[in-house]
Amino acid sequence: MATSKKAQQLVPDNFKPPAISHHTEILPGFKLSLSLMLFYISAIVIIPLIALILKPWENGWSEFISTLTDKRVILALRLSFLTALTAAGVNVVAGVIIAWTLVRYEFFGKKILDAFVELPFALPTAVAGISLSALYAPNGWVGSLVSPLGIKIAYTPIGIFLALLFIGLPFIVRSVQPVLAELESDLEEVAQTLGANQWQIVTKVILPALWPSILTGFSLALARGVGEYGSVIFIAGNLPYISEIAPLLIVVKLEEYDYAGAASVALAMLAISFSILFLLNLAQGFLSRRGAR
Repeated sequence: MATSKKAQQLVPDNFKPPAISHHTEILPGFKLSLSLMLFYISAIVIIPLIALILKPWENGWSEFISTLTDKRVILALRLSFLTALTAAGVNVVAGVIIAWTLVRYEFFGKKILDAFVELPFALPTAVAGISLSALYAPNGWVGSLVSPLGIKIAYTPIGIFLALLFIGLPFIVRSVQPVLAELESDLEEVAQTLGANQWQIVTKVILPALWPSILTGFSLALARGVGEYGSVIFIAGNLPYISEIAPLLIVVKLEEYDYAGAASVALAMLAISFSILFLLNLAQGFLSRRGAR
């Protein structure tokens, strides 16, 4: 008590404690951080995109429309986006099952299989394309078995689809796996205690918590599949109007010195990809808010 009175005597009568701002940052440097962020994003993303948007108009509006309405361009864009969407959709089902198995069960060789999931990340795309082509070509291990049945895998859209399955799977598994690991199994036990069957537990308890991460993995796999080049060109056959993907068509136009035409196809891919990803982000935000309630 004596110490408290002595401390009070040392404090001036007109002393006011400093106001504590709720907006005070723990780490200073907001202006510097914001400046670096804007500079980096502008240099790496915004400026190249502006250049891409301006390039197609060098030859005028009519030439831009003529390029995008060409049958070869339309078929290449359709092939790229349809195969990417289909492969990403199939990988969602397979990826969730693989993630569930790796998280919820213990078995011999689990660590090895878990490492194999990331192999498409580390493997150079050209190596993956050559491997898939050697496997599914008419004289390959699998291709030689189905060729007598009249089934052709390599050098067709089927080969492109399989290549996109290969490179897209890790995005789904690695997006779902950490969320599934944090999802407590007690919720499933409580739901079962309350009388829910297995289907209700999956649809009412597990999937609502996983949907945002599933959409994230789907978006990443789709974006990678649309722009994939190295692993596809070796197995696609690159036949115009049949198995020619849009990224390859851009390279062809560049080799023909048709820079405006290449930029026109690239701009179309950018617009379609942005629209799809924007809708997926809206859906992801909606599901996240719904799951938080």
